[in-house]
Amino acid sequence: MTLSSIALANLRRRKARATFLIAGLLIGVATVVALVTLARSMAGEARTNLQSYGANIVIQPKGNDVSLSYGGIDVGGVNVGEQGLDEADLARVRSIPARASVSVVAPELVGAVQVKGRRALLMGVDPVAQFKLKRWWTVDAGRPPQNDHEFVAGAKAASVLDLQMGDYVRIEGKRFTLTGILRPTGAQDDDLLIADLAAVQDLLDRRGELTLIEVAAAYSGASVDQIVRQLSAALPGAEVSTVREAVQSRLHAVDEFKGFSLAIVGIVVGIEVLVVFLTMMGSVSERTTEIGVFRAIGFRRTQITRLVLLEAVVAGVIAGVLGYVAGMAVTYAVLPALAEGAPVAWMPLLGVAAVAAAALIGALAALYPALRAGKLDPTEALRAL
Repeated sequence: MTLSSIALANLRRRKARATFLIAGLLIGVATVVALVTLARSMAGEARTNLQSYGANIVIQPKGNDVSLSYGGIDVGGVNVGEQGLDEADLARVRSIPARASVSVVAPELVGAVQVKGRRALLMGVDPVAQFKLKRWWTVDAGRPPQNDHEFVAGAKAASVLDLQMGDYVRIEGKRFTLTGILRPTGAQDDDLLIADLAAVQDLLDRRGELTLIEVAAAYSGASVDQIVRQLSAALPGAEVSTVREAVQSRLHAVDEFKGFSLAIVGIVVGIEVLVVFLTMMGSVSERTTEIGVFRAIGFRRTQITRLVLLEAVVAGVIAGVLGYVAGMAVTYAVLPALAEGAPVAWMPLLGVAAVAAAALIGALAALYPALRAGKLDPTEALRAL
């Protein structure tokens, strides 16, 4: 008969105490797993949302104004017609040390034009980059421009100028075909006419010039602040700023939840240690006679100590496995209420860590009771027979 078989037999014989011990550890493990997984899932959802918001870095020429408006002549503190950025700056953006963390670089040139006798704002873009950056742009019954004589219109611009799909329109003497109308966004995009960048540069006689460069940084790589510093160094004549407002509250909430989770984890671990300690102390007190018999038939003190520790470790392993499963189940139930649509972040290593931590907590909490059991005098223990 081995120590492990004796430990398992003791747990089976004392089902109520074993159940209480495992349940105490299980609840703790499940709580920790649920909190850690929820925090990771919410953080992942926040990062995904950050990408969907589009540009998180805006590069514009330095100016005295602080406004950035499509709706007027001023665009980022530079009057239309003045020298701004140029296409050579795009190469500088793509050459910064953290370039691997830059997911989209979208150049823009904005200028005032005459369309159907009305004043309108025309924006030249790289259609592929711009529609990837601004994922909320949806073209109704059409498509983005694919060459230098096509354009799309914002919802308000199309209404004011009475534009319909397939219309041929002359802009500053050049004929363009309307290939799509953007769904209303409730933003300045609704006022724009959007065409290929090179075509707009030729039309405005501003070849190579840019008004803005919008950049989307991948939040899984270098920090946005680090990228901003590198862009500022690469473009000393430009103003590099971040767009944070749309997600700042969400990120703050995730950070607060992480802090709350850490505090709860500390409390739960303390409770688990107390539960195991009291349970094992009670178990040792109940088994004084049994321990005396073991000592009388030749068990050494170290073997008695190892036997008690082994029982706690076995209970911890069982609780760790069941607790991980229960914690993931709680995550699936609670996450939709905290972050609708967010996928659950599966972390296999967390399961391994949960089992190992439960076994370790069980062993540490049972250490004193185990040492106490090993020090029992067999003569005193056998007097109860």
